[in-house]
Amino acid sequence: MMRTTTLNKLDFVIVREQDVVPFRNKVKEEAVKIGMGILNQTKLITAASELVRNLLKYGGGGTVEIESVTNGRENGILLRFSDKGPGIKDIDLAMKDGYSTGKSLGLGLPGTKRLVNEFDIKSAEGEGTTVTIIKWKNG
Repeated sequence: MMRTTTLNKLDFVIVREQDVVPFRNKVKEEAVKIGMGILNQTKLITAASELVRNLLKYGGGGTVEIESVTNGRENGILLRFSDKGPGIKDIDLAMKDGYSTGKSLGLGLPGTKRLVNEFDIKSAEGEGTTVTIIKWKNG
């Protein structure tokens, strides 16, 4: 991940399906605040929607940090999804196109990665998973 400076930060607790819409609305609001265009907003919100659904489905809920960040040249939105679920056994496999444990038509992790500028995943079996993404305003 690129070195960034946090401009502001919010924490969201996601424990049920009803938490998803207010979370997505807040992501959009933060993207609008930094002047992100509609196409990049859509990519960010699509990636956020996929990751928040994974947080609920596989992690049993968790927290999401929403940060407005800068790398000195450009502003962006950083989202960090953290759960205390079972973790991902094989991250390399989970990052392959077409891989799914959920028989869903979701984007999966590789599709989500393609929508954002930076993507980082850390997971330990039995300890949970943290996925951090950044979408730059002009990225």
